[in-house]
Amino acid sequence: MCQAHAAAREEMPFEFSVNVGRRNARAAGRKVSKREIRRLGTLNHLIISYIIPECLQRAVLKLLHYLFHTRNHTFILLHLILQGMVYSEYTWEIFDYCQELEFSLHYLLLPYLLLIVNLVFFILSCVSNPGTITKANELLFLQVYEFDEVMFSKNMKCSTCNLRKPARSKHCSVCNRCVHRFDHHCVWVNNCIGAWNARYFLLYLLTLTASAATMAVVSSVFLVQLVVVSDLYLETYVDDLGHFQVIDIVFLIQYLFLTFPRIVFMLGFVIMLSFLLGGYLCFTLYLAATNQTTNEWYRGDRAWCQHCPHVARPPSAEPRVHRNIHSHGLWSNLREIFLPATAHYERKKN
Repeated sequence: MCQAHAAAREEMPFEFSVNVGRRNARAAGRKVSKREIRRLGTLNHLIISYIIPECLQRAVLKLLHYLFHTRNHTFILLHLILQGMVYSEYTWEIFDYCQELEFSLHYLLLPYLLLIVNLVFFILSCVSNPGTITKANELLFLQVYEFDEVMFSKNMKCSTCNLRKPARSKHCSVCNRCVHRFDHHCVWVNNCIGAWNARYFLLYLLTLTASAATMAVVSSVFLVQLVVVSDLYLETYVDDLGHFQVIDIVFLIQYLFLTFPRIVFMLGFVIMLSFLLGGYLCFTLYLAATNQTTNEWYRGDRAWCQHCPHVARPPSAEPRVHRNIHSHGLWSNLREIFLPATAHYERKKN
């Protein structure tokens, strides 16, 4: 019997490894159950509770809820403070130095012009109606966009507002209202971005990016001009071994940072801001050019994805893929941003 058991055990490894591999493949491909998610959540909660006091956790959660899940003016104030600090540094330091170096006045005043335009569109983005759906305009909004029956289905009702949901609309939990052609809720303007204020938000983002990039260019040109005028790049220094070395880029940046710390710090900040805003602006322009919203782009790959093995659906059901049925060419899509479709329906109704 022992010999038979040993022989069976010698024949087992290959078959056993195949079965284990199959079980691992099935385990990797299956959906995680709600019980496992709750168990992991409980374990993480216990670990966090052991490290961080519970009172501090509650305070942080309340703060995050207040900042990101309620309408408040915190980020508006932060936006204005940061903008004021950057422009104050530009005015007191760079503007005066550049005048001494005989920079063009039109070139130096460009950031102020962009600031004025930016503040106008910032205020419009904050206070304008994004396209709130009410009982009075519900039927009007229902006629604007076609239902694709994948992401937006007919005869759907908002459980909070008790209103029929037009295509491309969404209920904002922060503002507690349904918004027509909902894009996203922006904490920086403390408002939803929808059909009626998307143009203001796009121009606000464009002018903010342009002002940050312009200020970065002016500051960089000033520092380069300063180095050229003073012949600083031709200077030498003595290293630790007593040898004369030509000033390199790293040493030059260190010297400028020690001489003009606030200007170099501001330059680094506006360069980083220009890249971040530029990337987001490109994404927003892409959405506008293809007639999509941030909400639709985010949900698009998740709406009945036929390539996703984890989506639970009846075996007989055919997979439905979300397609953008609202795009009608570049100029038509951009015209819809700056002249929302609801305006035409309102004129016909009147």
